[in-house]
Order: sequence, then C-alpha cells, then structure tokens
Amino acid sequence: MTPIRFPHVLALVALAAGVVALGALAPNRSPAADEKGDPPKFTAAQVTFYEKEVLPVLQQHCLKCHGADPEKIKGEFNLATRKGVLAGGESGPAVDLAKPAESLFVKMIHYKDDQHRMPPKGKMPDKDIATLEKWVKEGLPVPADRIGGEIVKKSVITEESKKYWAYQPVKRPAVPNVKDGSWAKTPIDAFVLAKLEAKGLKPVKPAERAALIRRAYYDLTGLPPTPEEVDAFVNDKSSDAYEKLVDKLLASPHYGEKWGRHWLDVVRFAETNGYERDGPKPYAWRYRDYVIKSFNDDKPYDQFVKEQLAGDEIPGYNPDAVVATGFYRLGIWDDEPADPLQAVFDGYDDLVATAGQAFLGTTFNCARCHDHKADPIPQTDYYKFVAFFRDIKPYSENRDVRSAFNLTDITPPDQRQKYEEDLKKREARVAAIRKAMEAIEDEFIKTLPAEDQRASEGLDRPTVIATKVIPALKGKVKDDYTALRSERIGLERRTSPVGQQLALSVNNCDRKPPVTHLLVRGSPHAPGKEVQPGFPEVLGLPEPTIPAPRAGMKSSGRRTVLADWIANKDNPFTARVFVNRVWQYHFGRGIVPSANDFGKLGETSTHPELLDWLSAEFMAGNWKLKSLHKLIMTSSAYQLSATADADNLKADPSNALLWRFNMRRLSGEEVRDSILTVSGSLNLKQYGPSTYPKIPKEVLAGQSVPGQGWPTSAPAEANRRSVYAHVKRSLRVPVLVGFDQPDPDSSCPVRYVTTVPTQSLGLLNGEFANEQAELFAKRLQKDAADAPAQVARAIRLTTGRVPTPDEIKTDLAFIQNLKGKHKLDDFKALTQYCLLCLNANEFVYLD
Repeated sequence: MTPIRFPHVLALVALAAGVVALGALAPNRSPAADEKGDPPKFTAAQVTFYEKEVLPVLQQHCLKCHGADPEKIKGEFNLATRKGVLAGGESGPAVDLAKPAESLFVKMIHYKDDQHRMPPKGKMPDKDIATLEKWVKEGLPVPADRIGGEIVKKSVITEESKKYWAYQPVKRPAVPNVKDGSWAKTPIDAFVLAKLEAKGLKPVKPAERAALIRRAYYDLTGLPPTPEEVDAFVNDKSSDAYEKLVDKLLASPHYGEKWGRHWLDVVRFAETNGYERDGPKPYAWRYRDYVIKSFNDDKPYDQFVKEQLAGDEIPGYNPDAVVATGFYRLGIWDDEPADPLQAVFDGYDDLVATAGQAFLGTTFNCARCHDHKADPIPQTDYYKFVAFFRDIKPYSENRDVRSAFNLTDITPPDQRQKYEEDLKKREARVAAIRKAMEAIEDEFIKTLPAEDQRASEGLDRPTVIATKVIPALKGKVKDDYTALRSERIGLERRTSPVGQQLALSVNNCDRKPPVTHLLVRGSPHAPGKEVQPGFPEVLGLPEPTIPAPRAGMKSSGRRTVLADWIANKDNPFTARVFVNRVWQYHFGRGIVPSANDFGKLGETSTHPELLDWLSAEFMAGNWKLKSLHKLIMTSSAYQLSATADADNLKADPSNALLWRFNMRRLSGEEVRDSILTVSGSLNLKQYGPSTYPKIPKEVLAGQSVPGQGWPTSAPAEANRRSVYAHVKRSLRVPVLVGFDQPDPDSSCPVRYVTTVPTQSLGLLNGEFANEQAELFAKRLQKDAADAPAQVARAIRLTTGRVPTPDEIKTDLAFIQNLKGKHKLDDFKALTQYCLLCLNANEFVYLD
C-alpha cells in the first residue's frame, strides 16, 4: 500500500501533548546579556503582585507542564523560576527584557502564532493574559526563592553508555580451544562449538550431499541445480569437490542477482514514488544493475558504501558511482504534499533512517523529535546526520518525475561530444527553418488588412498565422511551408539525443547547503538551534572538517566526509553490520538477530566474539565478500543437517547456538524463478530495463485505472528472473508478494516468512502456476518417453533427489486416477501432476 498523506502530523502531535516549542521566533539575544552580576532586586509590591496574581495564573494554566515536576518539564521550559523563563525552551530565550512586547512568551499567550500557542488546549482569559503581560513588562519580578537557575538537561550519554559493545572498536579475538578439534574445520566452527560444549550440546550430523548442493545453489544463486549437476557432485569423491562447487557458484553471473536482491531489500528499492499517482522513477533499473554487477565483480564493500553515499563527488568520469547515488532517490516521494516543508524533512528522515540502519545498524531516526528512548543518541545527533544530506535537493521541484535534481547524464565523453555536436546542428537547423517559415509568413502578411498586420507584430502573431496565413497558402508555397513545419516539429520532439544515457541519481546539489536547525519536536515549522554535520556524540570523535568544494563540483563535499567515516576500518558499526547480514542470509538468522538495530531495542548477539572475528577478517581481506562467503560455507557449521535432535531441542529450541542448520522456505523470487526453471521457461538474460510479468485481471482491477503503469511484457521477456521485474509500489507481482516480498517503503533487514492459505491457493489455482504446470508437462514429454520416466524426471527437477520405486508407483497411481475418475487425457493428467509437484513442500523448502 502507498502512504496516506497526513499534513502537519508532527505539529498536531506536539500540540495535543501540550508541548510548547519556545524560542523559535525569539530574538537573537543571550539571556546572559539580561542578567549580569548580582541577582535582581524587586520591591515588596512587585513580589506581592507575583504571589497573589501571577503565580495563581501560572499554576492554573502553565506549571503542570512547565515547572510543577522538575523531572517532567516539557519543551525544556521551566516557568517555576525567573532564570528558567529567561533561558527559554528548546529553541532559546522566551523573554526579551529590553523589548518585552516582542517576547515570544507574550506572542504565545496572545495566540499570535499558529505554531506556538500557550496553553495549547485553549486561550487564557484576557484578564490572565494581561496579568502575565504586565509581569513580563515589569522585568519578571519573583521572590528570592524563585530566582532559581536554568534547566540543566540530563544527557542521554553516560560513561556507562559509552561502554556498550556496539560502540567499541572491532578487535580480533583469540580463537577458542575446543574439545572436538576434528569437527572444527575453520575458526568459525571453534567459536560455534565452544558455545555448544559450554551447554553440553553436540552438533548433528552433516547434511547429505544432495541436500548440500541444493542449499549451496539457492544460497549463492537463488536457482536450483539440475539433476545432472546434483549427480556430478554426489558422485565426485575428491576431497575438494565441495570447495570447487562453492568457487563455481561464486563465479556464476547469477550470484549477483541473488545477493543483489538482498541489498535491494535493505535500501528499500522501488521504481515508483508511491502515494496517489505512484509515478515512475526514471532509470531506477540502473541502480539495480549497479548492485548486481558490484556483487558479481566482488567490489570491496567500503568502495560500495562510498559510491552510494557520495559517488557524485568522486572526481572524473565514473558512471557507476553516479548511478550508485540512486540510493538517495529510491524512497517514497509526494508530488503534491499538503505541507511542502514537512515533506522536505520527511525526505531527509527517510535518508537518515535508511543510511543509519543499512550501513550502521543504528536507529538514528528514533531521535527526530526527542532524544532516543533507549540508545545514547541525543536529538542533536539526528540533525547532525541531516546536515550531511542538506546539499541534496528534493526529488523534483514540481510534479515532474524527471528533474534536473534526479537525473544525470552518464554518457561516455566521446559519445556525448557527438550528440552535443548533433544538438548544435539541430538547433541551427531549427533556427534556419523558423527563419524560412517567417519569410513565407511575412510575405503573405503584407497582403492582409492593416489591423491584421499590426496584430502580427505583437503577441497575437501566432493567432494571425493560424487563422489567416496557413489556411490561405496555396500550391508550392503551401507545400514548402508544410514541409518546413513538419521538419521543425520532428526536430523539436527529439527531447533526448540519440545515444544519451541518463541515470537516476543526485544532481545539481547545493554547494552551500542551507543551515540545519534542530527542529523542536521534529516540526520544520519550529526551528531551534543551528546544528553542524557531525558524528555520534557517544563515540567521542572530533568534529569533522568539511573542506571547501572543489572547482566544478555540483555538491558541498559533505557526503564524502560522511562516507569516508562510515567506510573506515575504525568505524565500530560498518563491518559488524554487514558481516552480520551476510551471516543472516546464510543461516536464516543473524548473530545479532535485529540486523538493522544493534542498539538496546534490538536483540542480543548470540556469538559476539565470532562476529568480531569475522568482521576483523572481512576488513583484513580488503572488504571482499566472496572470500567471506567461502569461509562461512566451508565451515562444518554451515554443512550441518537440518535434522532435529530431541535433547538439543529441549536445551536450545530456537537453535540459537547453531547445533543444526535452520531449514528455510524459498523466498518469493526463488519460488517464481524455480517454477520457471523446472518448466523450461526461464529467460536468463541479464540487466537492462525492468520487465512487466503478466498480472491477473482480478489484481489489476484493484487499481483506480486497471493496468495503469503496467505494460505487460511479451512472454519471453516477462519470464526473466524476478529481480528484473518492475517494482511498482502500488502494484506488485502476486506470487512475489504472496511469498513475503517486502514492502519497499522502508528498509527491510529480515523478510517475514508467513504460512497462509493464500500461498497454497495461489500455487494451486493461480494463472501463473497453472500456465507453468502446462509448460512443465510439455517439457516432461520431451525429456522422457513414458509415464514412469516422466514422474521420475518431475521429482528430480523439483527436489534434486532420486525418487524411490514406491514413490514413482504412488505418483503414477495418482495420474491414473485423474485419467480414470476425472476423465482427463494423458496431457491434462500430467499437467495436474506437475501442478502437484510445484505445490509440494519439498519444492518450496530446503532441507
């Protein structure tokens, strides 16, 4: 579903909660300038005025939120003391003693500003307002015991919070000693086995070879092995047979398609903008291709990070790096917001949330409106990150999805030179044509009445040409004019030069970004103190130095500073977070199960030493992923069977200690791609614009305009791998959604795995499954001569294993029953059997 627009939500929440955002409109005047030296002295009459008239008004309308309980003061504004009033709230001073009538406090109680009203539930009586206004004009007189001091905000960062494990540098721990050294093939195994032995548990037996090759194929390519590939591996008795298999799969071009899809989940990849129109994101497919190629090329992860965060700031011609900045443009975008300023900062929130969770495993976005409730992340940290992104302009300056802000020309320089020369020639030709047309028009205009001639000299010339000149042209003059006009229109309609390559990206950024303010309660209409780009305060790092932009740069250079810090080996988050993701995609659960949140609201690490050892190994290996895959997959832990053990189940029912391998169901993409594979329909063409698989008319009927934005592709093109299917936020391929493809509106660290009736109903009755079952049956008729061979072949293609004679006999009986009882012919009965095979648990589950 696409988001529903709620204008001014943050402002409404703030008002409903009684939050008073003081200081947003206050003069730039320091409280210290009003109070210097000895405390002020007030007359007895002034003190009496406060006690008998002012204090009762404050107690009735204000102090409940602003002074009655020092631990629960809202907006950091304390009206219980004079210095508290002068200090103001989150946004600065509330009272200017030099110009009391201009004080924000006075404006608020008069309700002169819609964003700042006090009290928020209703305006005070005029008599009470006059009392408080008089109090301000007299210099805020109070008795001596209410002179007080300013509120000192309790920091969320403590010495204890700084010791949290996720904020500590990555250090390679020693590999533990274990009793069963023969089982521990790799250091990974030693860390796993040490935990098991401490609990008195033993790992189960290794997986059978047919199950292991199927596991490896799906893990690395997302596709099933052929029966011939299974047989070759099972019969290969060499000691390095499995290692050779892993190397082969890592070198496969389909590896990047599988692992690229994981990353697309994390960065909320979609090709449309959401909301009512759900308009397209032009050339978003280039970002998808960039990700797939990066994984296939084993691009170092630190480079992968830098390109996505600041690829446009890398010097020289680097189209991949520019395409990578499409990362910033993948989120939802409202092309007609009720509150434009709110929409801008919602966009920045999307960037902070996605970058923080994807690269750092940290929920900075929780601090948009207030300090983080669990982690040592003050609200200022959130806006420090916003400041890094402030040079990025909105997706578009109007409703046009194609904008100079989101499209960059990445055409090779030599080719660009050619079409720029062509453009100059075209513009010159258009100018010449216009001149020739005007000459013909002017000759005829001379024959028109004087009033028409005068009209042709001004803004009405187009009307004169259309109504007087063109209809009157005759013979060769008319033919010449018509030919010129047609040529001009054709040239002007060529909006994109031949051969031009555009990429969804960030472009034309602000070299001098706007000032970033802390926003009171997250409302852009209540700006607070100014904030500079910076790193999390809890890490104790120096403030970053932002160099001046280089000559010719289209941005501020801030994001390069951010990218360099994130991709640095000293960053305590980056390697840990990514290694944890890799582990999760192999084992079904991360060492830290909450892959996007390493904070205290996340889940506890099951093997913290193993995570640090793997992170140190990953960075020492030049941030290369394929060697990490091989290390993990050649471990004994990865090669365990998924078979349960009764004693182990009692001690560790969730398998947190990894005494067996976790059985898993195929993802939506794997289900669809596997069906296409076994039916013989899969088109392995790679890269390029997305495809539009056929969607049933019943699903299309749910659109306001059925079929809008979904030009169904030809069958061969539609049957490409699911990673190439167009991702439209408001309309997605049913089989993918049915098997838990995530909502692309936010980062997805872990896919839900649901078991619901619609999955079975879709595979049994769905148009796609039935069409593919028919193609599967045709393939079996080609592959095998008789019914027993066809059944055996169907089982091998869908499960990988060799069926037993009894199994073949039972399945043949099922086919005969369809033919005898239901009067189906041979082909239709075989088709129904193929549909049964596609619905078997053994087809959609591994191990």
